[in-house]
Amino acid sequence: MPERTATIASSVGLHARPATLFVNAVNEQKVPVTIRKGDGPAGNAASILTVMALGAAKGETVTLAAEGEGAEEALETLVQLLETDLDAS
Repeated sequence: MPERTATIASSVGLHARPATLFVNAVNEQKVPVTIRKGDGPAGNAASILTVMALGAAKGETVTLAAEGEGAEEALETLVQLLETDLDAS
């Protein structure tokens, strides 16, 4: 199963607006995606509650994993999103 690590760029971390934008992007993918912080358990990246419960702050890293046809492309898209400051004006 392909995995990618992303460093959170948004100033508020994965909270509120950035988390919503991320979850929406996950739901647009054609493969299931999981997310975890550190050595914690992987959760459904399409769940706003799961994503916000990570408490991932700016500068922290998360690991995304996906399986199936198109997994690599999905992960690349999602990593780029997380590594963009979604709170920038």
